[in-house]
Amino acid sequence: MSFSQQPFRLAVIGSGPAGVYAAETLLKNKQVKNGELEVSIDLFDRFPAPFGLIRYGVAPDHPRIKGIITALHRILDRGDIRFLGDVEFGTDLTIEDLRRHYDAVVFATGAVKDTDLDVPGIELAGSHGAADFVAWYDGNPDYPRTWELDAEKVAVIGNGNVALDVARVLSKSADELLRTEIPANVHEGLQAAATTDVHIFGRRGPAQTKFSPLEARELAHPKGLQVVMDPRDLEQITEAEWEAIKADKRTDQVVKIFTGWLEEQQRREAAGEEPTDREGNPVRRRLHMHFWHRPVEVLDEDGRVAGMRFERTRLDAEGNVEGTGEMVDYDLGAVYRAVGYHGSELPGIPYDARRGVITNAAGRVTGADGTVIPGVYANGWIKRGPVGLIGATKSDALETIASLLEDIESGALAPAPEREDEAILHLLEERGVQYTTWAGWTALDEHEKSLGASAMDADGEPRTRIKVVEREEMVRVSRDAVNQPSHA
Repeated sequence: MSFSQQPFRLAVIGSGPAGVYAAETLLKNKQVKNGELEVSIDLFDRFPAPFGLIRYGVAPDHPRIKGIITALHRILDRGDIRFLGDVEFGTDLTIEDLRRHYDAVVFATGAVKDTDLDVPGIELAGSHGAADFVAWYDGNPDYPRTWELDAEKVAVIGNGNVALDVARVLSKSADELLRTEIPANVHEGLQAAATTDVHIFGRRGPAQTKFSPLEARELAHPKGLQVVMDPRDLEQITEAEWEAIKADKRTDQVVKIFTGWLEEQQRREAAGEEPTDREGNPVRRRLHMHFWHRPVEVLDEDGRVAGMRFERTRLDAEGNVEGTGEMVDYDLGAVYRAVGYHGSELPGIPYDARRGVITNAAGRVTGADGTVIPGVYANGWIKRGPVGLIGATKSDALETIASLLEDIESGALAPAPEREDEAILHLLEERGVQYTTWAGWTALDEHEKSLGASAMDADGEPRTRIKVVEREEMVRVSRDAVNQPSHA
């Protein structure tokens, strides 16, 4: 029995960009030596709603989030990829179940855990992983509904997008975020926050940040926020570095933003003017930018964060960071580490714990000895680690699907024994899994929009959406609204 005589059945685990683009890539590239494949794809997610990290791992006010979700929604709305949500791999379905029902499986589960920061005191109360905080303010149903926000002075360690998101959410007033889809419990928590000062620390200099110009400018947008720069951080840049900065358009724009903030700060200080935000409003919170700071130790007082010690750094002759021996302490009440993500192990799937990835070669999952496991593939961050943006995920999908198509042509893949589309639904229902569908998501999507339309933001305008947080409520709305028939 060959795949030319029947649909090729693919299961994709994870409905974020990596999963959606893997599915779409196969649908766009179905040509094999025996002709064009007929393809049947099921896209599974552990959440009742799709979009993975884009829904639960990016700040709601992120400037590009809506465009990404619109693109993913458009792909899934075509109807040639079946979405099955609220299905947990390893609990509701095993790798054996998937291999019995599908000819191949692509894992695109991403990386959702915080990378460890190996410094003394990181385990103290008041020390948090940024990914956990992001999950809270994004309404991840698996996280508590409250968050400790009683620290006045807060540190965010890192100079990447997640650090920016965390700092921006901590710096904004809760009412500003009503323009977004934040849940009611998050608005209430942020409204009661004691935060007055947010400090962002990076080991390298202003030219080595990973910010885009748009993201850097967004930092200064919150109403009532003063950005505070340390003149030493820019004075430390050498003439050779300035030349390199000017030669790179993105870096030049980002550093110009920093120098502009510093110049305005120094102008006000020289004139004896009171600090204001960029629109002249009184300062409510301050955002302190610190470069050339290597974390050394979280300072302890009665088992809680009381501050943090850093060593000032510089670049050596080869452009690597080295310590200067100068130590600086800051009074702080909370610390958020945003130094990277780490992928999680999946039951029955080979895993490299050091890198936090599924072991693979060009997307083909391999055992500890490097032997390829037929029919099992990986894509996205769980394949290559948490680096790169959406464009890199698309490139990953091209490589992974190319490997899959090569395996079909070479005869390396055997057809699965159970080939009926409805069989997997029967199995889920026999196990009591209240799975959701794309029709259910569109119902939940409209429900969240209707919740927003009945509420007002700080300007008296209807909100675009209010995200539903409780898993049970998400499933209820998804299933009840479309009156899904039973397949039992």
